[in-house]
Amino acid sequence: MSKISLSFNWGSTMEEKRRKKRKRRLTPEEAERRRTARAAREMQLSARDNQGEVPDEFREEEERRIKNKERSVRRARKEKHQQILIRALGLVAVLMVLTVIIFFVVNDYVHDKQEQEAYKAQKEAEIAAEEAALAARRASIAEAEKLAVIYDYDGAIALLQSQENYDTDNDLINAIAQYTAEKSALEAKDVTTVPHIFYHSLIVDPARAFDSSKWAADEIAGINAWMTTVEEFDKITQQMYDNGWVLIRMRDMVEETKNEDGTVTFSQNKNLLLPADKHPFVLSIDDWSYYHSYDGKGYGDKAVVDENGKVKIQYTDADGNVSVGDYDVLPRLNTFLEAHPDGAYKGARGMAAMTGYNGVFGYRTDVAYKTGERLGKDQAAWLEAHPDFDWDKEVAEATKVAEAAKASGWEFACHTWGHLSVTGKSVDTLATDQEKWQNTVANITGKTDTIIFAHGNDIGTWRDYDASTNDVYAYFKSMGYNFYANVDASNQYWVQIRKDYVRQGRIDCDGLQMWRAKSGEAKTNVFEAFFDVNDVFDSRRPTPVSATGKA
Repeated sequence: MSKISLSFNWGSTMEEKRRKKRKRRLTPEEAERRRTARAAREMQLSARDNQGEVPDEFREEEERRIKNKERSVRRARKEKHQQILIRALGLVAVLMVLTVIIFFVVNDYVHDKQEQEAYKAQKEAEIAAEEAALAARRASIAEAEKLAVIYDYDGAIALLQSQENYDTDNDLINAIAQYTAEKSALEAKDVTTVPHIFYHSLIVDPARAFDSSKWAADEIAGINAWMTTVEEFDKITQQMYDNGWVLIRMRDMVEETKNEDGTVTFSQNKNLLLPADKHPFVLSIDDWSYYHSYDGKGYGDKAVVDENGKVKIQYTDADGNVSVGDYDVLPRLNTFLEAHPDGAYKGARGMAAMTGYNGVFGYRTDVAYKTGERLGKDQAAWLEAHPDFDWDKEVAEATKVAEAAKASGWEFACHTWGHLSVTGKSVDTLATDQEKWQNTVANITGKTDTIIFAHGNDIGTWRDYDASTNDVYAYFKSMGYNFYANVDASNQYWVQIRKDYVRQGRIDCDGLQMWRAKSGEAKTNVFEAFFDVNDVFDSRRPTPVSATGKA
């Protein structure tokens, strides 16, 4: 036979299969006769062969026939093996094709899935970015609205313009247009006509404060004259807000320029912009120290910082129950302005004028409490009643109050360490007092450039300060003080803005001034533009109210 080729003709193969089938298609009788004849022949041949009767030609022919048969059998086997091999190869080829197909199908599927996942991730990222941008846009619009409410239109517009696509986003465009229009309607206020009101600590319980069975007449007279009740403060605050008064800082009245030599120069702020029906004012509080003389008289005990970081006041009522709340000017005003943010210009708050001889905020932080030297009678009694006193802890707690107060917008001013009347005092005396204030108050409140004179006094007349002729002013100026305030309730306002300093008169919102306005004793009712004194005046006060007595 010729060499077997792996290639084959499918047509001939099928024909061969049909031929083989035809050969096999014998009837049972035919097959039996063929077997019988073949057996008889073989027996005959065998018998002849045994008898030596088979011719050589016939034997050779039989041998050829047998060999041909063997070859046919081998050829059939070989063809069968070839068919098996061809089928196996075909199966392998099919498997290989299937494998390739599966590979490509799977690969395409995986690739498609990866592309789908990548597309999905991209879309999710785009959506997240859009949502973040939307949230940022909404947050900026909300924050800008807060700024606009407190009259900081420049800040509101600048914030909106810092956002991406501010010039194509309709919400941003509309908000910017709105605030630009509102700003254009503002008017510059005359800072030389800005009034300044002030309070002392508020009376929480008038029944205790004016209890003649406990306190001497001069003590009650002092409380009645210089203090304000919580109810009076609330009415004043609400009515001033309703009448369009907006709280500003004393320093908002001026433009401050820092010079190369470290000095500062002041000029009027020509750009204090408010709506036409709004009027700026300054507010301060004196003696936020809760002196020993306040004990038991219905005032707060001390300032504390609550869990939200806000300054509150600890108060002990007549039954000894202790609570924490808005029991004085600072937290009470903060709470009001949180609800009425348009009552303050750019988040302004008041200024606390601090002494130090009894400590600050109700904490006994003066060094005398630490050393036990030169104690007053009330200081010694207090230390005896508090054997576990820790001076360092007091200073630390007071510092927390100061930081929280400043964080809410409040500023601090010097009121002298010993509540001194500066009038007629020598520079040496004032310098000694200042050293104490810097060491025992400024170490808690921080440095300040403002001094509010105790007792309403001043270091000069209504004429300008002049360092060349006023050595006390020259001293305070050398200590870094640029803002000065006295008390002047004869006019609604009194302001001096000079190149080297700013000075302002303050109106005391207390029992004495309200009584004078209410009774007609005062030539001018300085409260008329602020509030209705007849409505505000607390009927629980003893009347008449006089300036005799001590607080």
